[in-house]
Amino acid sequence: MQTALQFGPVLIHLDDLLGGVWKTVQLAVLSIVFGTLIGTLCAVGRSFGPRWVSWPVAAYVELIRNTPLLIQLYFVFFSLPLFGLRLDSNAAAILALSIHLGAYATEILRAGVESVPRGQIEAARSLGLKPYRIIRHIVLVPALKAVYPALSAQFILQLMGTSIVGAIAAEELTAIANNLVMQTFRSFEIYIVLAVIYFVLVQAASLIFAGLGRLLFRWKA
Repeated sequence: MQTALQFGPVLIHLDDLLGGVWKTVQLAVLSIVFGTLIGTLCAVGRSFGPRWVSWPVAAYVELIRNTPLLIQLYFVFFSLPLFGLRLDSNAAAILALSIHLGAYATEILRAGVESVPRGQIEAARSLGLKPYRIIRHIVLVPALKAVYPALSAQFILQLMGTSIVGAIAAEELTAIANNLVMQTFRSFEIYIVLAVIYFVLVQAASLIFAGLGRLLFRWKA
């Protein structure tokens, strides 16, 4: 039995899907910003901090990297209220995504930090530079340049990872698409459109991150 594709019922709700795109972008951008901040602090703490800092950071990284994102999402949304911290679904999604990205960003950035020659750090110390200036200018900038391709690839994965936050009723593209499936019963057509939208989003994000890298690091084509 053949079934004709009917995109009319889907296109009627195109505004809803575009609204989902905007919400997905918001979740991705906010979690990337916060996750990168977490990763930067943890990478510096693990590489240069005392043991009482580096060991908890190592435990955090191993815990997050060895548990599913969905479980982390459920923990933030359903378990934190037991400790008095109640977040709405969107805030919980941003927090869980940020913590998840932070663990991966920590290891990526730490690899960059470890690649910086120790001689440069010692030279900066001998010149009397303050520790925060050494970390900022001598360590982080070269480290970020070295690992930027890997970090930007992780950002792309973060964008696609937002698709599961509908599990806690957070509003994003996939959740809105699933609601439309229940309204229109045109699952095949809706998921085709959804795949096309994600493809466009990922390609656009890849171009943005590549352009940002060239702008920040003056890469040559």
